[in-house]
Amino acid sequence: MKIDAYMQVNQLYNANKPKKGTKADKSGTKDSLEISSFGNAYQVAKQAASQSPDVRQERIQEIQTQLASGSYKVSLEDVADKMADMLLS
Repeated sequence: MKIDAYMQVNQLYNANKPKKGTKADKSGTKDSLEISSFGNAYQVAKQAASQSPDVRQERIQEIQTQLASGSYKVSLEDVADKMADMLLS
């Protein structure tokens, strides 16, 4: 094996290695972050949703009372709309 061939291969491998860069110029600029109004509204809505209960007990009681008395009526249009929403999403 020739030493010249080894040196050429070694140079090829060293050419692909990332070179150490110099430190960034500190010109006094700072990174900044701006949140859009949509992002702010999303954060507010997310916080409000996390603070509300998952189950509305008063609504459950109301429906249970209507079911027991036989006065609970469901609109066929409402059922069709919900089914369509489920199929489309």
